[in-house]
Amino acid sequence: MKILYYDCFAGISGDMNLGALIDLGVDADYLKTELEKLNIEGFHLEIKTDQRRGITGTKAEVVIENQENEKHRHLRHVEEIVNNSSLPEQVKVNALKIFDLIAEAEAKVHNISKQAVHFHEVGALDSIADIVGAAICLDYLKVDKVMSSSIQLGGGTVKCAHGIMPVPAPATAEIVKNIPVKAGLVNHEATTPTGAAILVATVDEFTDQITQPITKTAYGIGNRDSEVPNVLRVHLLEDVAAVNDVDTEEAILLESNIDDMNPEHYDFVLEQLFLAGASDAWLVPIIMKKSRPAIQLSVLCKAELADKLKAIIFTNSTSIGIREYRIGKNMLRREEITVETDYGPVRVKKSYYDGKLVRSKPEFDDCKKLAEANGVSLSEIEDTIRKQL
Repeated sequence: MKILYYDCFAGISGDMNLGALIDLGVDADYLKTELEKLNIEGFHLEIKTDQRRGITGTKAEVVIENQENEKHRHLRHVEEIVNNSSLPEQVKVNALKIFDLIAEAEAKVHNISKQAVHFHEVGALDSIADIVGAAICLDYLKVDKVMSSSIQLGGGTVKCAHGIMPVPAPATAEIVKNIPVKAGLVNHEATTPTGAAILVATVDEFTDQITQPITKTAYGIGNRDSEVPNVLRVHLLEDVAAVNDVDTEEAILLESNIDDMNPEHYDFVLEQLFLAGASDAWLVPIIMKKSRPAIQLSVLCKAELADKLKAIIFTNSTSIGIREYRIGKNMLRREEITVETDYGPVRVKKSYYDGKLVRSKPEFDDCKKLAEANGVSLSEIEDTIRKQL
């Protein structure tokens, strides 16, 4: 199992992340070509070898070609740019997840809705390139898991839209809630909102202890020159013990018994839970005391999302109590491919055990879309895909 590990001993920013992943092996020309699929002009990516305190790595800089004409965009404008591009679907999903985290943080700080957010961190071209670029790089590396150390936030003060504030900036503080952090190593902002959001959106596990062999190390070079090298270090790890293709991680299971809610409301609750990052959510009919029929709502999630999902349950259902369990998850190694058919492209998820393919499953939404567009049955679409696997 191949693992990407972020060693954020000196923090992380969007450009440091791009530099580190290019240094790790992402093809720079491929990244530039994929960014062109956004169909927006006014920026280009400059990549070079650089050093900080004798450490050599890759420096990636998004250069804005006309600063005066650069416009700030609302979240919906960014969503339109990403969704209308020809980027792979998983790249779009990851990029929009990062944008949404930043927008949600800024909305809370300013006490406005996410769609009303109108600010540099989401709208500027450099942030668009940094965030979409991060999603492109992650897709290129094809790792099975992403891990990270505690995030170094830095110290001192930072100038932002709210004036001069102590580090971390207000948006960063919101984004890293329930995430392991450190502070005070340097007297400047070590982690930006963009850098924090990239980690929170893509990392599967935060830990300062790694036991897997390191197969490659790379560095992304930052803009500062201080006593602590302004670099982002990343490792590729190889989990040789996971020969059976089973990945184990810790998760949180939330449960609530509900017997007094309009059944039509459950669909909305489940939708909100999935949008907020729940790994899974489901309903089970049960019988409670005095033979009352009820529904057990269950939610599976990462530990750092538990408080957010409990708030959704309490706010959008009639639940007045939630049970919480810490459990282990065992998951087969999975990969997603796109199969081109006579009807159009379909994403297929493949699962492996002990080095062998054990299951292939076409994405239902893709099959449904093609069936409707071509006036054929779902079975015909699925049969066509199976013949090509």
